[in-house]
Amino acid sequence: MSDRLAALPLTHAILRPPMLIFLGRRTLLAIPSLLGVALVTFILMRSVPGDVVTSLLGDVQDVTPERLAELRRMFGLDLPIHVQFGQWLGAVLQGDLGSSLRTGRSIAGDIALRFPVTLQLTLMSLAIALTLALPIGVTAARYRGRWPDYLGSAFVLVGLALPNFFLAILLILLFSLHLGWLPPAGYVPLLEDPAENMRRMLLPSLSLGLILAAATTRIMRSTMLEVLGRDYVRTARAKGLEERVVTLRHALRNALIPVVTVVGLQFGSLLGGTVIIEQVFSLPGIGRFALEGINLRDYPVVQGAVLVIAAAFVFVNLLVDVIYALIDPRVRYA
Repeated sequence: MSDRLAALPLTHAILRPPMLIFLGRRTLLAIPSLLGVALVTFILMRSVPGDVVTSLLGDVQDVTPERLAELRRMFGLDLPIHVQFGQWLGAVLQGDLGSSLRTGRSIAGDIALRFPVTLQLTLMSLAIALTLALPIGVTAARYRGRWPDYLGSAFVLVGLALPNFFLAILLILLFSLHLGWLPPAGYVPLLEDPAENMRRMLLPSLSLGLILAAATTRIMRSTMLEVLGRDYVRTARAKGLEERVVTLRHALRNALIPVVTVVGLQFGSLLGGTVIIEQVFSLPGIGRFALEGINLRDYPVVQGAVLVIAAAFVFVNLLVDVIYALIDPRVRYA
């Protein structure tokens, strides 16, 4: 019963008419954004020299122009670009992302297999980042100008200076080749062997999570310093509350909104930006899937992957707006 009562304020915050109107408006505005992403991706892919036909033929020299024209007609590449886009968009609106020009496999089916890998990598990276960033940022703000603050600043400086692929190589050298604790690459599905899956996903997640933790720590420290200097925090201290209670109960929740913003944006960026880490660790994620499509000029693969990533980014932004209202009741969506 108490759990149900505790959940009522959260449900009420989401189901308020202003919030529903706001979410509906944002959802409608997301449609032209996704159309724009699809159009730009479509045009850019066809601006790259070569196509799937030249990629398939490779170094073959004795192909006649008539044969090239026949192959392009078979793939529908002879049609005007606006006709190709219209056909592809019509299929997408019916829930069909098309088929790979090289393998003939359903792109929606391939993405359904690969997206969970990227999603797991993103969630584990965020969990690592928040586990490190929140306590380090809060501690650095509480002990400003003292050694915990200096250690936190050093962590931020090193984390922001290191590229994630370089950190990945260092982690492989240390934990795989030198210590032999974790495998350097490869993937095992979560449902097949959860323990082995976590072992293989830990190094990629650390490669992304440590970098994200550095950026989040900087935001957490600066917002905590601002909140700790406000009048209501000084009033709480004047009432004789312990510093731990003042920090965690009165200051932390109000300092989380900028952090939620950063984490929401980073979540969307990670979904589309894990391609290098997936390549380094041989993970069959959606980023690597899109990269293979670009290299092979497999237009439908790239278009489908980018569209799914963009839709996920829009969904995450909507979720962040909802979390705003849950964290701070003063937030109103008119």
